[in-house]
Amino acid sequence: MTNDSKQGKHHEGDVAFIQSLAELLNASELSEIQVEREYGEHDRLTVSLAKQGPQQVVYAASAPAGAPAPAAAPAAAPAAASAPAVSEDPASLPGAVTSPMVGTAYLAAEPGAAAFVQIGQTVAEGETLMIVEAMKTMNHIPSPRAGTVKRILVDDGAPVEFGAPLMVVE
Repeated sequence: MTNDSKQGKHHEGDVAFIQSLAELLNASELSEIQVEREYGEHDRLTVSLAKQGPQQVVYAASAPAGAPAPAAAPAAAPAAASAPAVSEDPASLPGAVTSPMVGTAYLAAEPGAAAFVQIGQTVAEGETLMIVEAMKTMNHIPSPRAGTVKRILVDDGAPVEFGAPLMVVE
């Protein structure tokens, strides 16, 4: 079998694989999926799917050099076309503090204790804003800058994803 026919065979299966991932993403509460398939030393497929808004999935796939890029199902209209000119996405705000991991956010050290910070509170760089529990490990999330807590974007005990905005400190 030639290398081209191998790539064609992978390509056909990859389209179905990407479509299955898109269906899984739409049917679940996940907001992003990233998968890498290795077929050999220099033959792999990397797929990233992310929800941009309600019922919108953005597809990105890469194949090794010389291989045809897998064709993904058509993506929904870009979010920019349907979004208003002013972005309300808290992650795009200059003072956004994002989660460094997937886990559960806690605003206080323990149940019933006072929250680490409140809206309007001035914080120093490095001061603990909250905790993100991941795999039974409590990870303190420090303030990346000195400033004022403008918004708290998660509830106590809420699940968070990697890169999800947690707070705005300006």
